[in-house]
Amino acid sequence: MAAQPTLVGTTAPEYHLDEPLDPDFAGVFRGISAEDLAYRDRARAFVREDVLPVIDGYWDRAEYPLHLVPRLGELDLLRDGLDIDGFEPMSPMAAGLIMAEVSRGDGSVSTIIGVQGALALRSIALHGSPEQKAEWLEPLARGRKIGAFALTEPTHGSDSVSLETRAITTDNGFVITGEKKWIGSGSVGDVAVVWARGDDGQVHGFLVPQDTPGYRAKTITGKASLRAIWQAHIVLEDVEVPASALLPGSHSFRDTSTVLQATRLGVAWGALGQATACYETAVHYATQRVQFGRPLAASQIVQERLSRMLSELTQLQTLVVQLTRLDEAHDLSGPQASLGKYTATRTARSIAANARDLLGGNGILLENRVARHFADIESLHTYEGTETVQALILGREITGHSAFTG
Repeated sequence: MAAQPTLVGTTAPEYHLDEPLDPDFAGVFRGISAEDLAYRDRARAFVREDVLPVIDGYWDRAEYPLHLVPRLGELDLLRDGLDIDGFEPMSPMAAGLIMAEVSRGDGSVSTIIGVQGALALRSIALHGSPEQKAEWLEPLARGRKIGAFALTEPTHGSDSVSLETRAITTDNGFVITGEKKWIGSGSVGDVAVVWARGDDGQVHGFLVPQDTPGYRAKTITGKASLRAIWQAHIVLEDVEVPASALLPGSHSFRDTSTVLQATRLGVAWGALGQATACYETAVHYATQRVQFGRPLAASQIVQERLSRMLSELTQLQTLVVQLTRLDEAHDLSGPQASLGKYTATRTARSIAANARDLLGGNGILLENRVARHFADIESLHTYEGTETVQALILGREITGHSAFTG
């Protein structure tokens, strides 16, 4: 019987692209405390054991891995540095390292932290009553309850200060009417922090259980980004809540802004994490992929690309670490936080695009992770204030003139 011919060039190579390289060319992370690094290592183990084995499937199917929320809480990775009774200290640096490390694994999962900890939990921690804090802080931090932050409206995104949802005072509390859009966990959670305009014309926060009559949430479908977390379009139709639902520390949109400002540095860390994943993937692929008889890494143009990516990544590392040190000293201003978000997401986009291109056709496969980050960075670039909004905040700081209105 004749021997079967040996087939050549028909077996796709198997690439190993997700091993951490911990790029720190300028030594930016030297001197970070062991306590902070322990949080980073815990987040890394969570990504390796719980996220990476399943996330491509959830992302591809546009399903929300809700089982990861209590796991994040169990590992104390949800609270974004907030000081809560019964929890060990978590510095802003530790919170940033967590956000970067989880983002390095997946942007949807890190957005869970952003929604749950940075927005919902922080709103209650900063502006809630003692009773509200006692009821919600620990369950949210532990991931036993899921929270949402309902600010953006269908016609008020960047100009969220102009929101139209109303909270009318009644003898029994408030009646809230309006619509919200792009609300993370707004269709699968337990409570939503709803921002609405009161009788005094000012914006206030209200704790609205998502099973309250009149609260209707529809998961937004058809997304090309952040597919493994659900955002909702919410209709609030004569939603009655008691007087105790009002966050007593929320007196105007300025108080809403204190929450948003605190999250922008976290978004910058998230961009750093996703950019790091793209850079690491590009380095691994360049050394493993053979074309024209040699690894891609032996090509001058590939080395130039990797050098450019490392340069951008190092600039980004330097910026977010310095801004975080200012935050730890309670000396971080709003415009500085905007500079971090503005620079980080722009830079991450550049690194992701370069990495995707370097991987060629393999760069669009989910299993090679760059495509997922490439898409998710687009959402990161937009939420918590678009590039244009951050630029206007910076422009006002530079010139002394506000260009937000005509």
